[in-house]
Amino acid sequence: MPLPRFFVNTLILAGAGVGLNLLFCALAAYPLARLEFPGRGLIVAVLVSTLMLPGHIGLIVNFVTLLRLKLIDTYAGVLLPGAVSVFGIFLLRQAFLTVPPELEDAARIDGAGAITIWWRVMLPVIRPALGALALFEFVAVWNSFLWPLIVLKSPEKYPLAVGLLYLSGLFAHNTRAVAAGAVMMTLPIIIVFLFTQRLFLRGLTTGAIR
Repeated sequence: MPLPRFFVNTLILAGAGVGLNLLFCALAAYPLARLEFPGRGLIVAVLVSTLMLPGHIGLIVNFVTLLRLKLIDTYAGVLLPGAVSVFGIFLLRQAFLTVPPELEDAARIDGAGAITIWWRVMLPVIRPALGALALFEFVAVWNSFLWPLIVLKSPEKYPLAVGLLYLSGLFAHNTRAVAAGAVMMTLPIIIVFLFTQRLFLRGLTTGAIR
């Protein structure tokens, strides 16, 4: 049974997906929260308004784009459309807004630039929000089914969610393998939550009261 291979594929996708979201969401949220420039409020309003759209509205457009980029049946094709989330930008922006401006002023007096302030000062302060976003994205990527099913064509590249469907065919299926795969899908989420629940609960309340 290729369950170990499916499990490793899911770990790769989940790790890369969480890393990309943390990086790009933090990079996008910081200027929207701390820098003054024309149209900032409009950009935030447009981004937040997209949260009302259904998540599958861009399936066809994303698939055609990946087809032209020759990224079908690759992990990059699975990860790139979800490499940054509007929810993550909104969550981290609210966290950045709670940071006292005196911290930035002190760093500027010491000669730090914008990137240094973002990396050395701001990110450590909003670590609870980063932990909450990491947990959200880990669960989302770990349980992702439809998009990997559309993009990936080779069974050896399937994550667990798609691999369980592959093992459970129309005319034959392996019940024990499917049950084992279901346990393998559930346990990592529980383990990750147990280790990050403190950051998760603190991150959800970050920015609620200013």
